[in-house]
Amino acid sequence: WQPDVALPSSGYYHLPTLATGVSPANILAQEEVFGPVLATMTFRNTEEAVELANNTRYGLAASVWSENINLALHVAPQLKAGVVWVNGTNMFDAACGFGGYRESGFGREGGREGMLEYFSAKLPPGPAIKPAPAPAQSIERSEGDAIDRTAKLFIGGKQVRPDGNYSLDIATAKGKLAGEVGLGSRKDVRDAVAAARACKAWPEATAYNRSQVLYYLAENLSGRADEFAARLTELTGVTAKAAREEVDRSIERLFLYAGLADKFEGRVHQPPARAVTLALHEPVGVVGIVAPDNAPLLGLISLVAPALAMGNTVVAVPSEKYPLLATDLYQVIEYSDVPAGAINIVTGRSAELAGVLARHDDVDGLWLFADAETCARAEADSVGNLKRVWTGNGRSLDWASAEAAGDALLRRAVEVKNVWVPYGD
Repeated sequence: WQPDVALPSSGYYHLPTLATGVSPANILAQEEVFGPVLATMTFRNTEEAVELANNTRYGLAASVWSENINLALHVAPQLKAGVVWVNGTNMFDAACGFGGYRESGFGREGGREGMLEYFSAKLPPGPAIKPAPAPAQSIERSEGDAIDRTAKLFIGGKQVRPDGNYSLDIATAKGKLAGEVGLGSRKDVRDAVAAARACKAWPEATAYNRSQVLYYLAENLSGRADEFAARLTELTGVTAKAAREEVDRSIERLFLYAGLADKFEGRVHQPPARAVTLALHEPVGVVGIVAPDNAPLLGLISLVAPALAMGNTVVAVPSEKYPLLATDLYQVIEYSDVPAGAINIVTGRSAELAGVLARHDDVDGLWLFADAETCARAEADSVGNLKRVWTGNGRSLDWASAEAAGDALLRRAVEVKNVWVPYGD
């Protein structure tokens, strides 16, 4: 429908247009059409309305109209948009953040979250990361090791064989064979991302429930602290004291983020209008994590724990040099009540798997600590869906420092959605 009016003969104008009966696959429903154009479609229930609204690559803003404020506030958090206006539209204030999700971009203008965009946390730098060396032709087997042990991948809550059925030999600090791990491929990453996306129990769980699971995970890891310390010494060659300190710090990180899971929350803004604005912290979604070789256990947990605490699902690529520390975590995860798909671990060549994660359009964020070339290539490859990428630019962090934990990582694990709720007659 278009009104029967005459447009000016000069300039760029378009008649106000209402398109009814639009299907979800129609270009009007899939693309951003600027101007006075409105496309409408029907729905049978609230769940279907939310699904139709989220069936787009974009997510800048949404508007919810209902006489039932309870229903409106039920729908608003489910919409994948950076700003949601209830019974209104185009409400703005400098104290309230504005920004998008998905291909509408990331970052915020206005509000506390907008101010933080102009600052960067001073995280203590660690050693420079060099490209992984060429794999050794053969690794001498340790004497008395009569059992061949090949760790599998961890996808969808199960230990699974790599799609290509290839494995990597992992050496001890003395050059002996420590074990073998699966050589993950693009197909394995695809399966892991699908499992992470299908996991609804974790992002929909309350923050309190997530904290309890992380507490339980920390408790179970502490029960096997001696075993992990011995594995660290075997693989990296650090002293028994240093290995135990890294394990203890890893356990402390889990306890820290378990405690922060239900405390790092949003806020309520009071704009100069008859309205309140709810700034909600929401998970980014599926986050790919490529962990460094330095502090292989502490570095992995320091990255995975904050992402999980905020409700994200994770596809983790552990240290390429010391992946057995991550594969030893499988059993700890399995009996710690972590929902299937909340955390998935794919071992293999870090640079190759980082590229697969960067190009995957169903990955919402990527945290990458690798050599400078791999980081630069991942940032370029990630533009396909404008995923949020955080890299060390060729350097790791000092994972043992207090600054490498807390709010700085939690802010990277959330999106801030502002819901405007007007009131009064």
